[in-house]
Amino acid sequence: MRITIFGAGAIGGYLAAKLAMAGRVDLSIVARGAHLDAIRANGLRLIEDGHESSASVRAAAQAQELGVQDYVVLALKAHSVAPALDQIAPLLGEGTAVVTMQNGVPWWYFHKIGGSLEGTRLQAVDAGGVIWDRLGPERVIGSVVYPAAEVDAPGLVRHIEGKRFSLGEPSGERSERVTRLAEEMVAAGLQVPVRDDIRSEIWVKLWGNLSFNPISALTGSTLAAIAADEATRTLARAMMLEAQAIGESLGVRFPISVDRRIKGAGDVGEHKTSMLQDLERGRPMEIDALVTAVQELGRLTGQPTPTIDSVLALVRRLAIERGCYSPL
Repeated sequence: MRITIFGAGAIGGYLAAKLAMAGRVDLSIVARGAHLDAIRANGLRLIEDGHESSASVRAAAQAQELGVQDYVVLALKAHSVAPALDQIAPLLGEGTAVVTMQNGVPWWYFHKIGGSLEGTRLQAVDAGGVIWDRLGPERVIGSVVYPAAEVDAPGLVRHIEGKRFSLGEPSGERSERVTRLAEEMVAAGLQVPVRDDIRSEIWVKLWGNLSFNPISALTGSTLAAIAADEATRTLARAMMLEAQAIGESLGVRFPISVDRRIKGAGDVGEHKTSMLQDLERGRPMEIDALVTAVQELGRLTGQPTPTIDSVLALVRRLAIERGCYSPL
């Protein structure tokens, strides 16, 4: 089995290290800069449970060096996928599956969903349908990523917590390709449930990201602080209720209550969200995949989003002023 991890940062690097150490697949990664140089010189190093190990990984700056793959795992942020399409193309053959590991609403959301919105292309995450046309939604295996990891230094990934990567076909079927990939990931020591409704699981994670991420960026607050403060907790709850109405109108099942989801976020503790970390470091923020796309879904389903609209306007303006956002 030939697998390429495209975007070997924290999550991509963690997954690559686990698969490489298991030694069961023909694994390669696409990386760049000092990270690539360090991996080539010393292998991909992983700190997990207080122990450091190293895996020999074939690493390339250009995907064309690697050839056609059975699976391409996109471990990029959502806004980085379209600019990378030319790089990704040489990895794709007739039967190549593409595993999307982005947070937020995926560009393929309306592929194989059925109903009147079947085939709808979401402009917030795929302007002009470029990704849809170039990658093809029929290649997609959806994923929801739960591990937390950081790149401590070039070539060195530190695992913080979590080992679950949920997988699912957009159609809900338990295909051979998703089953085989799950088996290899499980053999590498990961928890990999295959879901028949990956969209509902995407929404449960999105529920928190949609609200806590922009609120944290606007306030500089951690998850625990937002959940503990009555005003910001109420704001997050209002955004989540608007999102729930949209999701349910699309057939999504929410297995937990809003208040339980908020408590879960608060229980994470004094953690800065990824959007706040990106703002502080001057990096592009995932506003469109996490918030704008939900607003677009509200327009498509006729569900009002007044709170989401207001928070989106503020966080987008902040990001523009800090040079951390460019519309697609």
